[in-house]
Amino acid sequence: MTVFVSTLYTDFSAEFVEKLRQVRLLVCDVDGVFSDGRIYLGNDGEELKAFHTRDGYGVKALVNAGISVAVITGRRSKIVENRMKALNVAHIIQGEENKSAALETLMSTLGLTASQVAAVGDDIPDTGMFQKVAIKIAVKDAHPQVTQQANWITTIPGGFGAVREISDTFLQVHDKLHGIHGASV
Repeated sequence: MTVFVSTLYTDFSAEFVEKLRQVRLLVCDVDGVFSDGRIYLGNDGEELKAFHTRDGYGVKALVNAGISVAVITGRRSKIVENRMKALNVAHIIQGEENKSAALETLMSTLGLTASQVAAVGDDIPDTGMFQKVAIKIAVKDAHPQVTQQANWITTIPGGFGAVREISDTFLQVHDKLHGIHGASV
């Protein structure tokens, strides 16, 4: 008989919760995960993205709880760099089309195994990261090929608090959800 554990957002098997407790690094794509995937371009080439403050609060809470956060994205953007630095994200990898190789290098540098890493994605380029990690997370509105490979699909779409859902869940399974303080960012 499978035993389920209730979290704020969904129920997971006790076995899966044990896997979540091993995670020490959360690696996220940016466009479609932290944002809704849309990129606004101005007439002068200015690029704009929207980020949810709840995601920011969740990331800062994870970092403060001792779970590292990284982003690996295929695009380069000063906006992403500024946002991630404001959230104390330690590893910001931009302009990387081979996300699998970038993640493998990061894991080697940090001395982490697949069981200690979770990856979050929304589109096919993110599935390379799934091959390197134990916890494969797709945001609710991810491409079907991503959700088919995921072992966790968020209840919230990318850009609308999906990262916060993930952060809250990790904090909850690590018994650190109720010790969070600070401002939303």
